[in-house]
Amino acid sequence: MPEPTTGVQLVRTISAEEPRHHHHRHYSNPPDVDRALRVPAGAVIIESSHRHHHKSHHKHSHSADNSYHNQHQSHAPRIESSGSGHHYNSYPLTPRPATPVRYDSRQHHYRPSKPLMDHPAFHPSFLYSRCTGRKKALCIGVNYRGEPHELRGCINDAKDMRRFLIKHHGYKSEDIVLLTDDNPNPRSQPTRRNMIEAMRWLVQSARCHDSLFFHYSGHGGQTKDLDGDEVDGMDEVIFPVDFQQKGHIVDDDLFKIMVRPLPAGCRLTALFDSCHSGTVLDLPFIYSASSRLRGSHVSQRARARRSSPADVISFSACKDGQKSTDTFKGGVAVGAMSWAYCDVMTRNPNQTYQHILKEVYNMTYPKYHQTPQLGSSHHIDMNRKFIV
Repeated sequence: MPEPTTGVQLVRTISAEEPRHHHHRHYSNPPDVDRALRVPAGAVIIESSHRHHHKSHHKHSHSADNSYHNQHQSHAPRIESSGSGHHYNSYPLTPRPATPVRYDSRQHHYRPSKPLMDHPAFHPSFLYSRCTGRKKALCIGVNYRGEPHELRGCINDAKDMRRFLIKHHGYKSEDIVLLTDDNPNPRSQPTRRNMIEAMRWLVQSARCHDSLFFHYSGHGGQTKDLDGDEVDGMDEVIFPVDFQQKGHIVDDDLFKIMVRPLPAGCRLTALFDSCHSGTVLDLPFIYSASSRLRGSHVSQRARARRSSPADVISFSACKDGQKSTDTFKGGVAVGAMSWAYCDVMTRNPNQTYQHILKEVYNMTYPKYHQTPQLGSSHHIDMNRKFIV
């Protein structure tokens, strides 16, 4: 497919058993839609500063008001500004020039050698979390309403995940921030600024044995790696609702914001229901449905920077070179990965890492041709019981 010259294009995957339709949100039996975006070279892509073509750029602060408005739909707790001096703000986002984002990358298979696996960076000191402390969650759903690349199930995914965490894992509604682009409150919109601020709130004052949950449902993509830490030369990104004006969020910054500040024994469980999301949290260990350690996607130089004493787990909808699917279940638009995870954990909450990954794989791969991945900040005993 030729590269577009303007705008952002959505590439759709239509299931063989479903008729072909025009992309409207209201038809009765619509096709499955993938969640990949590509951005032309002329688009403005901003990481941590405004980049105006042919003009000098200025620094852009991600801080906002010190708290969400009282009208926030999910009764969000106060979120400190980036000038508050907390430890999680000591890792600034790295400025990078505008670069095009692609969706059609090649798949890469990593087979690390034994000496590489024996490197000390692969064995950082960490502590499994008991998940008995405070529980906090951030659920983000972006449908990109009214845009040519509009999705249908992401808002439903975020709201479903919020209900799932409250009902099945003991999270309290006042400790969950929900950002969706159907909310009229500007502080509850999944803008780049709000998303980064909410991520910082999520990890603020985290302690050993706390359980934090991050869920993102929306478009995903890839952009050229500029700091040389990726084996395949590509960084993975997620797209806020205002990405065409403010830019995407790159995997390096997701790690800096949500993983690096965490103390030993703190659990962060992340679920990314987006295209090219296999290594989007930049964790050093990736497991497949067969429980085989696929190795590290980051360079040996970067592995020490990716180590963490925390207990960080990331479920991804697909490999870095694949697309995830926007589909329908029971007549309701959902993301295949979000739906599969909630369904598997609802039917049997007492499962091992291996069983969860296999069950989710069996529910997504045959029909949607996406291979769910499990990333971790440390080696995992796949026969260990998964807790949240």
